[in-house]
Amino acid sequence: MTSGISSATTTSSTSSTASSGSASGNATEIASNFTQFLTLLTTQLKNQNPLDPMDTNQFTQQLVQFAGVEQQLKTNDRLDSILSASQSASSASATSYIGKTITADGSSSQLSKGSAAWTLEPARAASKAVITILDSKNNVVATQSTSLSAGSQTYTWNGKTSAGLTSPDGTYSIKVSAYDATGASVAVDTSLSGTVDEVDLSGTTPILMIGSQKVPLGSVQSIGLSTSGT
Repeated sequence: MTSGISSATTTSSTSSTASSGSASGNATEIASNFTQFLTLLTTQLKNQNPLDPMDTNQFTQQLVQFAGVEQQLKTNDRLDSILSASQSASSASATSYIGKTITADGSSSQLSKGSAAWTLEPARAASKAVITILDSKNNVVATQSTSLSAGSQTYTWNGKTSAGLTSPDGTYSIKVSAYDATGASVAVDTSLSGTVDEVDLSGTTPILMIGSQKVPLGSVQSIGLSTSGT
């Protein structure tokens, strides 16, 4: 009887350890294995033959496994606490952006009340630049030829199409093809600008909202006061 319990304990313990290793991030499964292991170990101790006790090495190995699972549980609890604290701090920081004007990486911007703005930064002065505005379905809405000076600058679109029609509010993207005086292509970095209306905290990381435009918190380049006149 003793050897049968010992064998079953060893098999279950090995299976439990393998399962725990294959799903180390699953705290519920680890807790279940921990409880099962403890139950089997105490049952084995109660039922072993005093005249023929379990092998010392085998018992020591099981205690080591027991301690390892317990340590994994405590580590998971601490990691969960750290993650929760980090998310709370990130959420609190994100809400402070509401009402502020931001500039963030990206080619998309929100047209609202007849105005959408982008920050353009050519690698050098461009004597010719063709700016193309596209809607959310990637259809060309408007084009304009202009020149760009070196350094960061703001390009504002008034929402008018090439045919002179007024575009509805929504998300639009910009493409810039620029060339210097020699005809060589000039790279132009684009970013969006706008006032943060709200913060979406439903996901794992906060998302800033400029109208319906989603801006990841990590893509923000600069923050300024609201331009609403408050």
